[in-house]
Amino acid sequence: MDIKLLKIDKPDEMNFILGQSHFIKTVEDIHEAIVNINPGIKFGLAFCEASQKSLVRFSGNDDELISFAQKNALNLSCGHSFIIFLGNAFPLNILNTIKNVPEVVRIFCATANPTEVIIAESDLGRGILGVIDGEKTKGIETEEDIKERKNFLRQIGYKF
Repeated sequence: MDIKLLKIDKPDEMNFILGQSHFIKTVEDIHEAIVNINPGIKFGLAFCEASQKSLVRFSGNDDELISFAQKNALNLSCGHSFIIFLGNAFPLNILNTIKNVPEVVRIFCATANPTEVIIAESDLGRGILGVIDGEKTKGIETEEDIKERKNFLRQIGYKF
């Protein structure tokens, strides 16, 4: 078995969700789940089929985001993994709905941070072992940091 480290290729501020599911129906069900939350959310989705033709299956409503999803899914090539790139939404806007899609087994990460995916490869195929999501922690927040965090959440409308 070989261990590989693969970087998610995306623009700095672009959010994505990386997960694992268990069935080809994932593509249509995740697509429907996202548009049922808000039909105006821009997204691209790709799913790595784990048997039969073993293709990258895809969907979405934004060509650029679909392209990012396809490219990253093919680079990962891990059976039953999926990746969703978001345009005008944050993962927290759709995360619980995605987790409730019947085919979804787990979410590895939901982030805009630079991300590396730890992959195991054997003669059978590839699987995701985990992710490295962003930078190493630098310390514990101060009272000033707490104030900044709380102000920021209110400025962007997530707290009142």
